Amino acid sequence: MATILDQIIQHKRGEVAERQSLVPVKLLERSLYFKTQPLSLRHYLLREDLSGIIAEFKRKSPSKGWINPHAPVERTTIGYMQAGASALSVLTDKEFFGGQNEDLITARRFNFCPILRKDFVIDEYQILEAKSIGADAVLLIAAVLTPAEIAKLGRFARSLGMEVLLEVHNAEELDRSLDAEAVNLVGVNNRNLHDFSMSLETSAELAERIPDEFVKVSESGLSTAAAIRQVRSYGYRGFLLGEAFMRHSRPEKACAALVQELQATEPITA
Repeated sequence: MATILDQIIQHKRGEVAERQSLVPVKLLERSLYFKTQPLSLRHYLLREDLSGIIAEFKRKSPSKGWINPHAPVERTTIGYMQAGASALSVLTDKEFFGGQNEDLITARRFNFCPILRKDFVIDEYQILEAKSIGADAVLLIAAVLTPAEIAKLGRFARSLGMEVLLEVHNAEELDRSLDAEAVNLVGVNNRNLHDFSMSLETSAELAERIPDEFVKVSESGLSTAAAIRQVRSYGYRGFLLGEAFMRHSRPEKACAALVQELQATEPITA
């Protein structure tokens, strides 16, 4: 996986340079969304009347290939929110995940909820771009960024009113990357980057190392209500699910079924 990550970041550097030459910052700043106050992902995940699920629109991945290339963004994302998801995550990487900025723009147009731009952020330009297409939060991945880069990019995003989800895979990444001025939320990815295996024990092991000032988000390997209840017991308030929904022909219906199962055992209070 490290090799794949290297390939992704190498490609992303060229992609960012090309986009900067085609769409200057001044043009991004003219976007209607650039002047809009972002919604708080943190606040929505802490709401007691919602599920805590961050429902992801994801067409493919480097490890699984195409998952659902034909799902319509509008119907799927609206369905996610009607099902009781707390927020949306939209993959915008084209080369490796089959996404595009237009997917997030469409999701923004039809949904009033926090939207996380899921991409490999390595440059401030991508954060400006994220705000211009309607994203409320961005993802920073500790595995591909230095602590200094996380601090710089995170604080820049915060200066624009956006929130930052820091993704970590192990204790070493967590301990070297936490910065309360740069990060609002910490996502623990249960997927092992080297062999693709997944274990909820990763969320269990890291939960106590994450200070309470950060909202905890568990990512990957959450395909059942039982799994969500398990990581919730560790103190997690956000649950990022992508493939668990997208591998169904109607992802939004899979989301609705899971939320209903959660409500049946742990009723969500209004």
